[in-house]
Amino acid sequence: MLNKYARPLFTKLLTPLASLLLRLGVSPDVVTIVGTLGVSLGALVFYPRGEFLVGTLVITAFVFSDTVDGIMARRSGRSSLWGAYLDSTLDRVADASVFSGLVLFYAGGQNLRPDSILQVRPGIMAALALGCLILGMVVSYAKARAEGLGMTANVGIAERAERLVAVLVTTGFVGWFVPEIFLAVVLALLALASLVTVVQRMLEVRRQALDVA
Repeated sequence: MLNKYARPLFTKLLTPLASLLLRLGVSPDVVTIVGTLGVSLGALVFYPRGEFLVGTLVITAFVFSDTVDGIMARRSGRSSLWGAYLDSTLDRVADASVFSGLVLFYAGGQNLRPDSILQVRPGIMAALALGCLILGMVVSYAKARAEGLGMTANVGIAERAERLVAVLVTTGFVGWFVPEIFLAVVLALLALASLVTVVQRMLEVRRQALDVA
């Protein structure tokens, strides 16, 4: 849903930046790599230290590179199979880094606000973040494997954009002033939505496979 409605808006807003980078001779692949490094460092440096707000701001500053590199590739005529492969692969690295940062923090047995009554046990928080990490990877794999077999799996209620926006917005606000329990609820919902998406994609591929047979 976000890809359908929000991407055109951000494409329009980020096109001037993409054009500037092209004039400076920057490659779309460089933007892809730098963006992934920025997101990963923001998540793996700040989240494990409990600096959720700062980490989210750093991640957000780099996360839009995923849109900028696509604009650059199209405007420069450099769209290629390699660029698509690199972008898709590094997207998985960035996503994994975000949830891994949360896992590392809560696996240490600590809460962001130890004195708050609206908190969840660190072990449960770590398990929820790990569940989101694993199921998010399976969501992506289910689609990639389907395409590798000549089918499609463009269905599901929890695609990458929705998952990323939900966890970043919630983590940022929890790092600012929102009670920690809200992050637990969002992680639980994301894990459930990811599981549903995996099932939806499996059923879609099964339908196509049976039609071919």
